[in-house]
Amino acid sequence: MIYQPDKIRNIAVVGHQSTGKTSLVEAIAFKADMMAKKGTIEEKNTISDYLPKEKEKQCSLSSAVVPVIRNGYKLNLIDVPGNDDFIFETIGITKLIKGAIIVIDASKGVQTGAIKSFNLLKKRGVPMILFVNKMDKENVDFNKIYAEIQEKLDAKKCVPFTYPIGRKENFDGFVNVVELKARKYNGVTCEDDVIYDDKKQIVFELHNRLCESVATISDELLEKFFSGEPLTNEEIKNGLRQGVINGELYPIIVGSATKEIGINTLSEMLISFLPSPFDLRPYFANDDKGEKIEVATKEDEPVSLVVFKNTYSSYQGMISIFKVQSGILRTNDELYCPNNNRTYRLNNLYTICGEKLTPVDEIGAGDIGAATRLDEVKLSYTLTSKDRVITFDPVHYPTPTYFNAIVPDSKKDLDKLFQVAERMMFEDPTIALKKEETTGQILLGGLSKTHLLYIMERLQTEFGIKFKTEPIEISYRETITTSAEAEGRYVKQSGGSGYYGVVNMRFEPDDHTSFQSTVFGGHIDKSYFPAVEKGFMEALSKGSLVGAPVINVKATLTDGKQHSVDSNEMAFKNAGIAAFRNAYMNCKPILLEPYDKIIVNVTNEYLGAVLSDLAKKRGRIISTDEGKDGSLDVVAMVPESEIKEYANELKALTKGTGFFNLEFLDYEEVPMKLAEDIIKAYKAKQDK
Repeated sequence: MIYQPDKIRNIAVVGHQSTGKTSLVEAIAFKADMMAKKGTIEEKNTISDYLPKEKEKQCSLSSAVVPVIRNGYKLNLIDVPGNDDFIFETIGITKLIKGAIIVIDASKGVQTGAIKSFNLLKKRGVPMILFVNKMDKENVDFNKIYAEIQEKLDAKKCVPFTYPIGRKENFDGFVNVVELKARKYNGVTCEDDVIYDDKKQIVFELHNRLCESVATISDELLEKFFSGEPLTNEEIKNGLRQGVINGELYPIIVGSATKEIGINTLSEMLISFLPSPFDLRPYFANDDKGEKIEVATKEDEPVSLVVFKNTYSSYQGMISIFKVQSGILRTNDELYCPNNNRTYRLNNLYTICGEKLTPVDEIGAGDIGAATRLDEVKLSYTLTSKDRVITFDPVHYPTPTYFNAIVPDSKKDLDKLFQVAERMMFEDPTIALKKEETTGQILLGGLSKTHLLYIMERLQTEFGIKFKTEPIEISYRETITTSAEAEGRYVKQSGGSGYYGVVNMRFEPDDHTSFQSTVFGGHIDKSYFPAVEKGFMEALSKGSLVGAPVINVKATLTDGKQHSVDSNEMAFKNAGIAAFRNAYMNCKPILLEPYDKIIVNVTNEYLGAVLSDLAKKRGRIISTDEGKDGSLDVVAMVPESEIKEYANELKALTKGTGFFNLEFLDYEEVPMKLAEDIIKAYKAKQDK
């Protein structure tokens, strides 16, 4: 069945780890009669957490789509992991949805994950509902939580749409502030109840505040409100929906996912107050001429879709999960992917619920579906009708920031490692695997130490790859600081064909590496010049300080000698090598280390600590720029050797709120004392 866009709600369920997101999704599905028995985390039978590792660790490690049908509406709930190690899921998914639930643990308050999610959603203009979960826990004080929400999120816009009630210290239920109806938990389910006398004043004050917010939408309603005439339920609901969609109100709902308190009310509010894919601003894409065009979420538009998740199944291979941005996608449609210039025929279409795929013939605009055999289609890639070729802007995912050196046990393990890692990178774009040519090490990268441990655990247990780890070696470089000349000789004449090559060369520092010849006359035949250059380039591969490649050297062949019989290319190549090595130490070589450009996102609260820490790491601050969400981007140059553990250090320094991206920038001179220690350690290692 195709649902019209106005009957669809695509909703990301986000928040800090272990706040009850999966339990909430399970409860919403259960109350919509999707299953006879509700699953639980403890029993390892929830729809969302279906991966073996999720069941083992009892937490979400991957996003899961759970469509819920309620009152003729389709709620595509996307259970997103709260762990920062899987932040790429949140970044990709929140770009495509137009509604979200932020789950807050009432017993722990507003945690870092909730703050990060709130800021990201607010930045992207995504309407959201705050669900304060676990209200049934002991010693929960809603007024304290509400004050914390106002302090850490948005004081003026976060407004209770439900308010807890209870006898003594117990959480019995809640009042629907919008409709002024109470619901009480009887130990099994919720039933209608009266508003307790001690809660009436605050409930009516909150209701009046909502009405006042609604009244500001139009002069007619404002006049009606201040004249004392009550607003109708329809006027209130319509006004509140507009306020939520416009980002002027963030409803707060209280409840308990495990006891199913507040679940029906939340579900109805998801329909009533969150936008459909057709609401809010349209999506924009680039056409085949590079011009920005508006893409409406309508069924009569050409087909376009964006892949937001890849997941591997041993039975079906790679499964690509996507949102249809426009048109109606039908089985056997042929779509073009501008990102990789390939055409795909979608032979199999599915709706998806957790790990279950159900074959369908078509998927409409605004809805979520899945397909198989979309080889080489990465996350955020566009598939589009050839009738209108468009490309949606790709998502900028975080770069890997924490690496380990991997030593496979065998060549078989080595070959398998690269094959499996490449597939894993289609699932998780924050993974990297590369071979460092200078040191020969294989480096596996992720977002943090825990993220990398998870990746390595998967490689070993899921795919049977055996390997060890070793410390990462810094990929140093060497260069020269002054010019010097030297002769290079390669003469071996012992009867018969021999070798004879003599060159005189000058070496000097430059901005890049180059070779030239100023030899005139017949001292050396021109045909040997390339051999001399080849020898020079080969000599650069290993300097004499720490055996690192030598860069930024200009070599000039000034003179030489050749033999009519014994001279050949091999002789002049080796002569070029000898000339460089003879001159090298006279050129006063220095050691260079790699510097990375690092962009640290941090709140003002931790700015001083971050700047001080970067200074201790020999970092140089380039700029400090304010972001749209009020955070700060600190741009700095930092030696790579100083930030091997920075992913974990920054997390500790900022209490989990800071994050960073990095990229290689350049090589710079190592301070003299430090260089002496590095060279000394290298020599000692060579002597063993």
